[in-house]
Amino acid sequence: MTIGALQLDLLIPGARSLKDKRRVIKSIKERIRNRFNCSVAEVEFQDMWRRSRMAVCIVGNDVRHVNSQLSSVVTFVAANSTAELADYRIEML
Repeated sequence: MTIGALQLDLLIPGARSLKDKRRVIKSIKERIRNRFNCSVAEVEFQDMWRRSRMAVCIVGNDVRHVNSQLSSVVTFVAANSTAELADYRIEML
């Protein structure tokens, strides 16, 4: 069994309040869940307007498949998000 964890650091330049930020983050989380069938949560910077750290977790049998799925999540967020992807980190447990 392989557990893959992805940490995404996002910048939300258009957010002028926590409400704006939460709307953007909620949309990103729902799209990731629907497309990749994985667990997603905002894990840090909940009280900062223009910054977010999200965690994505995928469990599978094959390390290559899990790594490929997490890389696809990174590509998806970078291309289809109103937030800017500042950094990311993939870990296999």
